[in-house]
Amino acid sequence: MRMWRRTHLGTEADRATFRTLHTAALASPALREGLTRASAERAVRHLRDLLGTPALAVTDTADCLAWDGEGDHHQHQVSALVSTTVEKGRTQSFSRGDLSCAVPGCPVRIAVVSPLVVEERIVGTLAAFAAYPTAGLALAADETARWVSGQLELAELDLSRTRLMEAEVLALRAQISPHFIYNSLNAIASFVRTDPDRARSLLLEFADFTRYSFRRHGEFTTLADELRSVERYLILEQARFGDRLSVKLSIAPEVLPVAVPFLCIQPLVENAVRHGLEGGAGAGTITIQAHDRGGDCVIEVEDDGAGDDPEKVRRALAGDTSIDSVGLGNVDGRLRTTYGDQYGLVVETAPGAGTKVTVRVPKFAPGVSA
Repeated sequence: MRMWRRTHLGTEADRATFRTLHTAALASPALREGLTRASAERAVRHLRDLLGTPALAVTDTADCLAWDGEGDHHQHQVSALVSTTVEKGRTQSFSRGDLSCAVPGCPVRIAVVSPLVVEERIVGTLAAFAAYPTAGLALAADETARWVSGQLELAELDLSRTRLMEAEVLALRAQISPHFIYNSLNAIASFVRTDPDRARSLLLEFADFTRYSFRRHGEFTTLADELRSVERYLILEQARFGDRLSVKLSIAPEVLPVAVPFLCIQPLVENAVRHGLEGGAGAGTITIQAHDRGGDCVIEVEDDGAGDDPEKVRRALAGDTSIDSVGLGNVDGRLRTTYGDQYGLVVETAPGAGTKVTVRVPKFAPGVSA
């Protein structure tokens, strides 16, 4: 019996497909950063490999950002080609008359320039240069430009998402700060005469808490850092409420390094304190737990206070700003934006039954790191 032995990896068409996909994958990371001189310089060589032309240029709407290949003495002519293409709004072909050259044997004699479009707006062009026109060059350049435009559009979406997250955090800070700062400073002031050492200690806790809350770098933090800020918050609230506020913590050490959205736990704890203790004369207990659940980290914030109307909570999660809650809809929205709708807040409550809020985040998620 003759043994069958594989002598090659697929057909030539299979190998050509693989090479094309591999080359596109090499260009993609740079393009996902947006259209800049730096990203164009990193991507242009791979884009020229895709088209197989002697030279290729990536431009903005005015001039050349990056050139790869032969005939770079033609770069000064690119701005005129770009201007025409942007004005026409579609792929343009240019002949030898548009690319005059005195260099013998120069392979740059014609050009096909295709617009790069992001959200129906031309942001630049892809200019392919060759020695003579071919039937497929214009089609290939146009299709490659469409793919590049798609990558740039994804970059724009990433940037919009980042801006939205930053705006939501700023909104959350504005919502938390006046309420908490006023009460904290009042609590600290009450100890200045009677217990100066405690007042000094509380003031340091307050400074560390506000430094963390108003930091300006990063959409994400570790669960350990978020819980450390929560601990400072609760120390300040215990100074205010005294023995009326009890805190129970149960944190699995293995989930402490998990990356979570910045300020996603502290607002839930503040809600628990406000709705569990404020307005009442009795004592209350806040329970915070964090567990390892396979691929997820589960954080629970629970109070044994008065509870709430589930319909009211639903409206708060939907973003109703008339509801008295500290950033409940904000946190829910950021979780869903980051991880998907299956990772929104779960709130269990009823009048007289307290409130339990559950946060579930994946331990590892693409693009999420502290």
